[in-house]
Amino acid sequence: MKKTMRGLLGWMMVYGASVAYAAPAGEGEGVSLLGYLFLGFFATIIISQLVPAGILFFGMVKGVFSTGKKADAAASK
Repeated sequence: MKKTMRGLLGWMMVYGASVAYAAPAGEGEGVSLLGYLFLGFFATIIISQLVPAGILFFGMVKGVFSTGKKADAAASK
């Protein structure tokens, strides 16, 4: 069993090195249409999450800086 694992590990290291050397280095073809669609999809998700967050933020700021009409109405009862 131990001999088999050593042999397997050796072949995996040789195969991994050959794959690494086979990869082209520094030759980029740029981003394809599918890549731009992928990025655009996630940009759409982020923008669609920012709209409700902005609405909640402005509502919170409005509530913090309001004059307190509800507190005055409750105190007069």
